[in-house]
Amino acid sequence: MNRPMEDRVAQAMAHLKAAEQAAASARAELDAASVTARSTDRSVRVSVGAKGELTSLEFLDGKYRTMAAAQLSAAVLEAANKARAEMARRVVATLDPLTRMTARGAAPERMGVDWESLFGTLLSETEVAKGPTAMSRLRDEIVEDDEEPAAPPGAARGTDDGRRERQEGA
Repeated sequence: MNRPMEDRVAQAMAHLKAAEQAAASARAELDAASVTARSTDRSVRVSVGAKGELTSLEFLDGKYRTMAAAQLSAAVLEAANKARAEMARRVVATLDPLTRMTARGAAPERMGVDWESLFGTLLSETEVAKGPTAMSRLRDEIVEDDEEPAAPPGAARGTDDGRRERQEGA
């Protein structure tokens, strides 16, 4: 081989060795990685591993005992999704430099990995959607003891003088 070719092969080998070391380091970092998140109401704590798998689920302060099933499941899902989204961001932060390193010389639009296609909306999630939650729906349904519950339309209700009168709309 001529000298320029030997230099290019030596550079390529050095680049390959650096990429192998970076990959081993990234793998070791991710093998030990774990993310923990809590639900907004602080009733559930969830931990996930590097692949997004659930590694721990804790119900905090006995709050689960007073929660409706739908409320508890919403809290578990919220915490799990928060943890998975944070882990996905960590995986990308760890692997993206490596993928760009190995894509050296490729066209810019082909460099690296399309993380959005791998993780979908998980990367852009920072919080659970802002809408009515199980807890807000529960609060909306609470009737104070000193309030008279609303009668359904068409139902009879008592008047101040003890007579019964029909509600409008019947």
